Amino acid sequence: MHTTVLSFWFEEIEPRLWFATDSAFDALIRQRFEGVMKQAAAGELWAWRATAQGRLAEIIVLDQFSRNVYRQTPQAFAQDAMALALAQEAVAAGALQALEERQRNFLLLPYMHSESAAVHAVAEPLFKAHASASSHEFELRHKAIVDRFGRYPHRNAILGRPSMPEEEAFLALPGSGF
Repeated sequence: MHTTVLSFWFEEIEPRLWFATDSAFDALIRQRFEGVMKQAAAGELWAWRATAQGRLAEIIVLDQFSRNVYRQTPQAFAQDAMALALAQEAVAAGALQALEERQRNFLLLPYMHSESAAVHAVAEPLFKAHASASSHEFELRHKAIVDRFGRYPHRNAILGRPSMPEEEAFLALPGSGF
């Protein structure tokens, strides 16, 4: 099944959809992969972790599919800690060497999505060494936000967190949210 996830993500859909807001695409992911998403969230896909490709597929399900299917809800971020732990294990197991660059970009995304400055301190050199230049640039932008605020202010409203005045001023700037 992990090959179905990877085929869908890297072959079937257009890369422009990866980071787009598109309700039809979100619905397609829900229709095709909601069951797999629930299995991943329950930790039931451990067999996928036997290979770098399987680890990547599980991370995509937890990190990317959740963001699409549960867009603008707290559930979009509910699997972030699990996705990060899997990405950290994958890096430690040498999975980056077994993947091509565009796959490595997605294996590392849970680091970028973390609201931990300590995680970003590790993420920046990983992105620089193993991801595309544009992914590294996005990591630097994300790291700067976490270093400044200790979190992503654009998630505050979704997660029911009050925004500080400095965060509100930041959020008023173009390009402040991801």
